[in-house]
Parts: sequence; structure tokens; C-alpha cells
Amino acid sequence: MPISNPKRYTVTAALIYANGPIHIGHLAGCYIPADIYVRYLRSKGKDVAFISGTDEHGVPITIRAKKEGLTPQQVVDKYYAQIDASFKELGISFDIYSRTSKPVHHETSQEIFKDLYDKHVFVEETTEQYFDETAEQFLADRYIVGTCPVCANPNAYGDQCERCGSTLSPLELKDPRSMLSGAKPILKATKNWYLPLDTMQPDIENYINSHNEWKTNVFGQCQSWLKDGLKPRAMTRDLDWGIKVPLPETDGKVLYVWFEAPIGYISATKDWLIQKNGTAEGWKKWWQPTVPGEETKLVHFIGKDNIVFHCIIFPAMLMAEGNYILPDNVPANEFMNLEGDKISTSRNWAVWLHEYLEELPDKQDVLRYVLTANAPETKDSEFTWKDFQTRNNSELVGIYGNFINRAIVLTQKFCDSKVPSRGDLQEIDEQALKDLAEFPARIAESLETYRFREALTLIMDLARSGNKYLAETQPWHVIKTDPERVNTILNIALQISATLSIVSEPVLPFTAVKIQEQLGMSNKTWDYAGNQDLLSPGQPVLEAKLLFEKIEDHVIEKQIQKLHEAKRMNELEGKTVTAIKPEIQYDDFGKMDIRVATIVAAENVPKSKKLLKLLVDIGVEQRTVLSGISEHFSAEEVIGKKVLYLANLAPRKMMGLESHGMILMAEDRDGSLAFVQPGKEVWNGGTVN
Repeated sequence: MPISNPKRYTVTAALIYANGPIHIGHLAGCYIPADIYVRYLRSKGKDVAFISGTDEHGVPITIRAKKEGLTPQQVVDKYYAQIDASFKELGISFDIYSRTSKPVHHETSQEIFKDLYDKHVFVEETTEQYFDETAEQFLADRYIVGTCPVCANPNAYGDQCERCGSTLSPLELKDPRSMLSGAKPILKATKNWYLPLDTMQPDIENYINSHNEWKTNVFGQCQSWLKDGLKPRAMTRDLDWGIKVPLPETDGKVLYVWFEAPIGYISATKDWLIQKNGTAEGWKKWWQPTVPGEETKLVHFIGKDNIVFHCIIFPAMLMAEGNYILPDNVPANEFMNLEGDKISTSRNWAVWLHEYLEELPDKQDVLRYVLTANAPETKDSEFTWKDFQTRNNSELVGIYGNFINRAIVLTQKFCDSKVPSRGDLQEIDEQALKDLAEFPARIAESLETYRFREALTLIMDLARSGNKYLAETQPWHVIKTDPERVNTILNIALQISATLSIVSEPVLPFTAVKIQEQLGMSNKTWDYAGNQDLLSPGQPVLEAKLLFEKIEDHVIEKQIQKLHEAKRMNELEGKTVTAIKPEIQYDDFGKMDIRVATIVAAENVPKSKKLLKLLVDIGVEQRTVLSGISEHFSAEEVIGKKVLYLANLAPRKMMGLESHGMILMAEDRDGSLAFVQPGKEVWNGGTVN
């Protein structure tokens, strides 16, 4: 059953693989929603531990290490630093952003594994696993690719198909091949330890069914797994990189990454307390509370691809251990797509956070706002740069920023930069104050039930109500006849602004600080929101500064072009060299008369898009050659070029003209052409041997 009145909250955002930069899909999936929730809880005065970190084991790390020519440790060190810095700059307010390579995590994971082993929870089995004879090692799931049995994707991984999202096992793949050598793997016997989810299913079902308040996408996926019947899952792997299995005679075996990674939330809590107090003492109150009335509510923020691990496997481990609290809620989001296509790190189709922060400085809240407004809470959503621009210009600039700026500027102009006193209230004033008082509770309800898009809509509706109030009361006209009435209007507008800064802080933390600085406010908790006397009469109001700026078309176009160029370059990197043609004899090569020549004249061939008519000096004479290079070179720029020329190629007619011989060209990855030229000045007619 859900915990209704917890003493404290342990809130986690999914640990992310430290094998590359973080992108907006990760942010929308769990990090921004988690941060919004935590900031709200803190504003309510709740005791919260916000936990996350980098998952630094598993096959993706080793794959990246091989690709970059680094050791796995060098890879995780590199990307941990980058991800940690990016999160801080974006304002993600972790209490601890830890690492699973830390000793405290290794020790905690091994302790829990050994405890389950000693309780005879695991089933020891010798099974056949894929083995790469060329690389001489067993292949973890992600080192095996093949054809997906569900959607026929030829590049599905051994644990999951990224095209259709199906969870797989390596033995289900058709035509499997090793990512290490490209060879077809063989099956070889190996011993591992399995978590018997099949025998644990009744307890897991009771746990899941006690949380029918979970989001439908989460609850539904769990029910689907249970309906299909849970199967034992190996908790160890044959790998060199990872946490060593704490049993004798287990060299070359490590803990399964999805066994130890969720334990990272527990070890990160210890790490937090060690860094804070010098000792891990006190960590149990967050994970093993024993005093009645001291309940801790555990909430996992994740993406939908991690639902099974956080809702079934990790709870099963904790149940078997017997002393830990179980997740109270797992508000997983679906996937965010990008410009009409799935975000893909392998295809470089992503908006990378560290690049965004560098290229669009001081726009952290714009990204937080847009990703929250488009959050994939119940179904996949999409990020486009045009929508990003529209939401910034129309909503943040045109509605939210416009209202705050107008309220402060008018106060400076008509009230000597001080909060004016309210006088007699008219009906429109009373309604504005009534609405103001109601908004915080409505926003809070949305936040507490993980409906962050809805909360953001309500926040923007509060800003809209402020704009509407100013438009209908028109203080810029009333000032001519009734200055006292203007004082009342602007007092109410400023009170709305003050509440807006409080309720929008979870989503727009940098903006909230700017508003409160301009209003001369001290940091107020959520309970102050909606108060019609948040700001005292006579309180100074500082100079108005724009909260957001309009984003011009050229800025957006640059980002769109960059995205497509990155995708194109990635495709070129994957382009393979053309296979070598069938073998020939030396005498066959000797029949070709290749000479150094100079292009002495060039012109376009009428009615042809590709052909240039070239006159080449080959030493003994000059010849006409038709060459299909006009899409790569102009006639003017090729004149004077030294080239290699195949002189004894039989003449050929094209476009009514006769071509004698051929200019040799090289084609680059992107299809562009380059002249093949001698390394130094060689006389015309010099032969290539």
C-alpha cells in the first residue's frame, strides 16, 4: 500500500551509464521530473534525500572504451566529470551524484549479494552461453547483435531491440554475431547464479497489485510481465569489468549490472553521508526505518525501458533480503523523440546537454520549461527546435516574462519603485485575489501526483491571469485620473508575481531567483504561495530586468543544421570501404598506360549537369576528355591541375562528343571527388609504373 504520510522521502533519478554525454531524452525521461518533485518537496519543508549517479559497469562502458582507445576506468572518469558538471549547470539539485565505481558501492553490492547467497536465495546453474572463439571470451548480452525475432531489426542487441523496444535474450536472436570480432559465436558451458523470479512471482504480484495508483504505463507493463510469467534471471556475468562476485573460484565473473546498479541508490546514500558527516552512520533511516511513524517513502524516477528492473527485479532483491523498504512509486515516463525520429546515441541523433549549455548560455530554464511542457508522461512525445523557439518566444517571453516585467516596470514608473498599498477592492480585484489563493493548491496536487505537464500549465495560467488582470484594469490609463486605484492594481499584480516565483521555482529555479531579487523577496516556502500580503507596502522593488529573450530564427536554424550534419557525419563514419575487386595478374596492370598530364582548358558541356570538356596535355599531344566532375569542380578551378591520366582507354562518345582516355579521381566517404596527383612536379607524359 502507498505511504500516505511519510516522515521523509528517498527520491532517486535513474543512474546513467557513464559511457557518453547526456542528452535531452534522459532529461525528459527522469532527471527534470525528479528535480521538480524534489524542489517542491523541499519547498514544503519535507526531509528529502535526492540520490543518483553514474552507472560505471556493464558492456556499454567497455564498448565505448574500445571505440575511444581508452581503458574502462578512463572512460567513466571522463564522462562522469562531464555529466556531473552539466547537471549542476542545469540546476539539478542532487544531494549526491555518486559513482558505482566507488569502493562503498562495491562493498555494499557484494554484501547484499553474499547475504542473498547465504540465505540460499540464488539458484546456481550451468548453462550454455555465447562465446567468441576469436576474442576468446564469453559475450555479455550487449556484445551480441542479431536479427530481432519481433520486428526483424538486423542490429538488435542481445538484451533489447532498440527499434521495437522488445526485451530479449541472446538465444532469441536470429543470425547472432559478436560485436568484438564479427564472428558467429558458439555456445559454451558456464556457471552463474540466478534470481528465481518464477518462484518469487506471488510475492511480486502482491506488491504490484497493492500499487494500482501507479501510472497506467508502469502498472500495465508490470502486469504484462506477470501475465507472461516471470523467469529466473542471472545475477552474475562472465566479464572482466565490473564488481567481482564475492565467492571462491569465480575469477572472470562479475555481478550483473542490473543487480548492482539499483543498489547504487543505497551506496550513494552512504556516500552522501560520508561526504557530509565523515561517516555513513544514519543511512538506514532512509532505507531501513524501524521506528513506527518514521516511514520513508521511496520514489524512483526512470524511463520506460527501466520499468522491469525498478518495479520487479530490484523489489524482488529487497524482498529477499528482508530489511529494506520497497519503492512506493515509480513514475516512469515514456520516450522523447527528436525532430521526427527516435533519439539515438549510436546515430548521433540527439541534443547533447553539455553542447546546449555552451551554445545557448543562460537558457537553462528555457530547456527545463520546454522539456516539461513536452514531457512524455503517458505516451512518447517529441522535441523540435521550432517548438522550442515558439514556446520560448510565445510563452516564456510573451506571457510569463511579459507579465512580471510589466508589473515591475509600472511600479517603478507610478509608485516610485516601492510596493504600493491596497485601497478599496473592486469585484475584479477580489476575483484576482481569490484565483491567486487557489492556484498553489491546484499546482501542488498536480506535482504530488506526478502530473508535471499539468502543473506547468497551471503555472502559466497564473501568469496569464496576471496579464489579463493588467489588461482589464489598465493602470497606464487610470493613473491619469485615479492614482490610488493604480496603487491597488499594482499591489495585486506584484502579489501575483511573488506567488508565481514560488510555484514556478521547481521548474524554473534560475528565473525564480531573478524574480525574487527584483521584488526584494527573501526565499519563501510553498506555504507562503497564494498569500495576498507576501510583499509589504513600502518594500523596495529593484530595476526590472528581462527574464527571457526572444530566440531568433538563425539560432534555431543553426541547431537544426548541426543536428542533420552530425547525423550525416555519423553515417559517413559507418560507411565501409568498397570490397577489393577480383585479383588480376601483373601483365593486366601493365597494359594500362597511366601518365602525368596537365589540364590546359575546360568548359561545361551544354545540356549536361555532370560533364566537363577538358583539354589535357599528355606531353606528346593534347587530347579531349569528357569527365563527370562538374558537380564537384567548376571549369575555371581545374585549369592548370596536374592529374593522372589513363591514356590507352578506347575512345567513347558522350553527348555527341568523343572522349579520349580518363582522368583518375578518388571518392571520399561523403561522395566528394579529389584529383589523384603526383607528390611533386613531374613533366607531362611521365608514366606511372
